[in-house]
Amino acid sequence: MKMEQFKNRHVGLSEAEKKMMLESLGVNSMEELIDQTIPSDIRLSEPLSLPAPLSEHEYAEEIAHIASQNQLFTSYIGMGWYDTITPAAIYRNVFENPVWYTSYTPYQAEISQGRLEALLNFQTVVSELTALPLANSSLLDEATAAAEAATMMYGLRSRDQIKNNEKTLFVDERIFPQTLSVLKTRMHYAGIEVITGDCKTLTFDQHYFGMILQYPDGDGNVDDYRELVKKAHEAGCKVAVATDLMALVLLTPPGEWGADIAFGSSQRFGIPMFYGGPSAAFFATREEYKRSMPGRIIGISKDAYGKEAYRMALQTREQHIKREKATSNICTAQALLATMSSFYAVYHGPEGLKKIARRIHSIASHVGDELREMGFKQLNRSFFDTLRIELPDNISVQDIRENAEMRSINLRYYNNGEVGISIDETTNNYRVHELLAVFAMAAGSSKVFMIDELPLKITLKESQLRKSDFLTHPSFNSYHTETELMRYIKRLERKDISLAHSMISLGSCTMKLNAASELLPLGLPGFQRMHPFVPEEQASGYRQMIDELENMLAEITGFAATSLQPNSGAAGEYSGLITIGAYLESKGEGHRKVVLIPASAHGTNPASAAQAGFTPVTVASDMKGNVDMEDLRNKISQHRDDLAAYMITYPSTHGIFETEIREMCRLIHEAGGQVYMDGANMNAQVGYTNPGTIGADVCHLNLHKTFAIPHGGGGPGVGPICVAEHLAPFLPGHPVQLPTDKNTVSAAAYGSAGVLEITYAYIRMMGAEGLKEATAAAILSANYLAEKLNDAYGIVYRGANGRVGHELILDCRGLKEVSGITETDIAKRLIDYGYHAPTLSFPVHGTLMVEPTESESLAELDRFVDTMNQIHEEIIEVSRGEYSAEDNVLVNAPHPQYEVTADEWNHAYPRSKAAFPLPFVAENKFWVNVARVDNAYGDRNLVSCLCIQ
Repeated sequence: MKMEQFKNRHVGLSEAEKKMMLESLGVNSMEELIDQTIPSDIRLSEPLSLPAPLSEHEYAEEIAHIASQNQLFTSYIGMGWYDTITPAAIYRNVFENPVWYTSYTPYQAEISQGRLEALLNFQTVVSELTALPLANSSLLDEATAAAEAATMMYGLRSRDQIKNNEKTLFVDERIFPQTLSVLKTRMHYAGIEVITGDCKTLTFDQHYFGMILQYPDGDGNVDDYRELVKKAHEAGCKVAVATDLMALVLLTPPGEWGADIAFGSSQRFGIPMFYGGPSAAFFATREEYKRSMPGRIIGISKDAYGKEAYRMALQTREQHIKREKATSNICTAQALLATMSSFYAVYHGPEGLKKIARRIHSIASHVGDELREMGFKQLNRSFFDTLRIELPDNISVQDIRENAEMRSINLRYYNNGEVGISIDETTNNYRVHELLAVFAMAAGSSKVFMIDELPLKITLKESQLRKSDFLTHPSFNSYHTETELMRYIKRLERKDISLAHSMISLGSCTMKLNAASELLPLGLPGFQRMHPFVPEEQASGYRQMIDELENMLAEITGFAATSLQPNSGAAGEYSGLITIGAYLESKGEGHRKVVLIPASAHGTNPASAAQAGFTPVTVASDMKGNVDMEDLRNKISQHRDDLAAYMITYPSTHGIFETEIREMCRLIHEAGGQVYMDGANMNAQVGYTNPGTIGADVCHLNLHKTFAIPHGGGGPGVGPICVAEHLAPFLPGHPVQLPTDKNTVSAAAYGSAGVLEITYAYIRMMGAEGLKEATAAAILSANYLAEKLNDAYGIVYRGANGRVGHELILDCRGLKEVSGITETDIAKRLIDYGYHAPTLSFPVHGTLMVEPTESESLAELDRFVDTMNQIHEEIIEVSRGEYSAEDNVLVNAPHPQYEVTADEWNHAYPRSKAAFPLPFVAENKFWVNVARVDNAYGDRNLVSCLCIQ
């Protein structure tokens, strides 16, 4: 007998429930439904060739074995990654808590107050440590944050700079190599020239629109940049600084010496290294640049009754709205990791952070002193945690390396034979003894380093030390015991809706089960404590998993090769497009810059195309939601000589499988272009068709959608790209980990490697049959909802045979005409029933886009149907005049607990109608703690960090 199969736990529908649902659709089998939904000419002729599925128990043993193959050395490599201590209370109560890791991006503020407060805490930490007034709630990683800073400075050029076509960026040569590599990639495709050199000798005889410095720099030096920044500003050059939050606990912050932008990684604030990610990048700037800053800003507003409330401010979803004119294509960031880092700062508080930073610096200072006594030359006498050491003539770097590896120690080895050492939070007395012994053995010293306790030793100059206070708000000075922190986390958690509460039916977002058996292995030390730049043989477990995952994703998509480097869906879009760009350049066709994008494509596509240096051109949809083939042919004819690519989402964001997709691919190829398939909706393809079979050349995959990585309140996301054979040579490289540094798009070669085992687990446990079953169940659930909600709302688009794909668009426009009730009112009323709203007014204004996924049970689908039909009845009550347009349960929704329980009730409808509209609601009531949030007030009065009133 076989062990129980994981697919039976992942797919929410039993065989009996599937039969009932199929009967309600008037079909006899799942295959009949699929035949009516997916065009026959794109169906796979053979099943996917994947390993046989493992049970949950078998997988746990397999992944533990893989993790054990990674050799855990003590790494002093630095370069942007440092071992750290994740407080157990944060790891247990946040990272392993589905309320935090399964929640969606906080577009619906009223059901996101907990994570919004945590992200506001993160912004406060960043703002106060950098001494810049405005911070966002995270970006992807330090290297891509550098590219965002460069692009932002470019967008902030003066009129004269624009008139004079000033397009040169200066980057100091002591920046981390992976950051420089990403900058070169991003600036190349943006048409910006990058000049590297020594900032100390810079004369500004050339016009630069921006400058990027590292502080402390890549060699560990702490330099005084005040005069340099002053000269830069006098020359009209803005300054962005890559920096380190832990260093800024001790050092004078960039905002105090004139920097315009500060960015970096918050990884060492309690986030494991995870072989390169995920960890949250941070980004801060001046108040006057708020409209240009990339990413999300959490602001403080008020609700309908004046109560303080948090919300996403200013450019929320601006990449969807502004399309090709967006200043960034950032969509997914690193919200879960930013939340963890914020709790790290809350738990330690300013005094605790000072102790950690002083201890790191003290150990580095003692190590430097001991090495100099042994005859080693320290090249940087002013540092925070990193030493650069020149070896005596009689000692080779090979001597040091052999001694270090014998003690399971990794150091940084420069090409010229010098050695780098970066101390971190985990460095203890024993590790100091072992580290010094490496050098003593090479030097022939017999000194025994038995130090019981290293005393405090500050070697920085007084002028370099921070004088300003930080984190003075009570939130950072109240929760320093585990009991208090646990209760604070729980208090915030209770304010948010996640998949732990109910179905999140967001169209195009695929909020499916993130199984515990997929996530538990993330806690294995072999995965957590691995520095990305360790020698390859130490990471053999990671490399095995990565190689297998790349091959499985290539098989699933029908392509030849995979890169796991892009660390978000939008980053995947960008990476796929520049891969096409590099291929065209190699053929001498770099002039091809037009990308055709259907109106039904995923929202970030136009912004990604613009960021990659292409010119997006929209292709219209016809009345049925399909690509208008006549318009496509006209656009191809118009741009034939300059056509680079066609960027299509399939099935489309309109929720349908278009029957002429093969013809579209043929027309593009005939005109010399490449076909890019956005993988946002791959959950409707896997096992039945794939981009390679359809005729595409490249696709990206959202591992946080189709392949089970949690959304984490807005990230992490992973967006690998899969490509046909002719594009494989142009996949992203990396300056440290891969043979080439061309087209580097992320700080680490394998992006957010620490969460790849979730997708690896999903595929290994589902197997080919399970993946195909999941796709079928997702399509069945969507068509079931379309059938049940059609009479009340109407379905905007259907495929050729009347079926929807894995998602559907509910039409709310007719209801608005008869009642005045908007799709926003419906979204807010859903909160009273305990539901997150579907995707609001995208891709069609006045609609709700619903995607139920394969993980929901029939009982949950029916609850959602009952809820939507009851809301429809409430709308009809308003249309009949039973309740006024100004006072009804929809326009006043949601109804917070403080309003419902107040002594005074001023509405025409009863409290019971507001709070308990259906019997099931009372059984598991989710209470919001704020009424409808005033968005306009928050934008007019932007407050983006915690302030002492």
